[in-house]
Amino acid sequence: MTVISSTKDVGALTLTFVAEFAAPVDRVWQVWADPRKLERWWGPPTWPATFDRYDFKPGGAVRYHMTGPDGTKARGWWAITDIDEPSRLEFDDGFAGDDGEPVDPEDVGHVVVTLEAAGPGTRMTTVNVFRSAEQMERLLEMGQEEGMRQAMGQIDAILAD
Repeated sequence: MTVISSTKDVGALTLTFVAEFAAPVDRVWQVWADPRKLERWWGPPTWPATFDRYDFKPGGAVRYHMTGPDGTKARGWWAITDIDEPSRLEFDDGFAGDDGEPVDPEDVGHVVVTLEAAGPGTRMTTVNVFRSAEQMERLLEMGQEEGMRQAMGQIDAILAD
């Protein structure tokens, strides 16, 4: 499996995933930078994503939705806060309404993605930072940890193309 570890740290309000891929850093970067590739893995297999807006630059806005097996749409947003291509991406994220805009701009998390060479491949570390223990608990209860494991497990197939 691609994900080699996931670590919850309630004290630090973080959920960290470490994954390794048999591809160079610049190729792994593309699974974040290219919205069509991102659509192929963002969200668990039964909840595929569609990116409706993708302004991939610092200050850029991202809007997407995931569609469940019964047609239910779960919408989300990102505000990209930093990009250091091809090694680092940071963004705020949260839930969106039917219009794609944030439901509660205060109910935001922060994500830091780092890519580094690991032998002939790449190690990707993704740190989800929560604003409160309550937010962390709610998202973990919603299945965020297992959903991200499943989602990241789809990246190898994209890199093999």
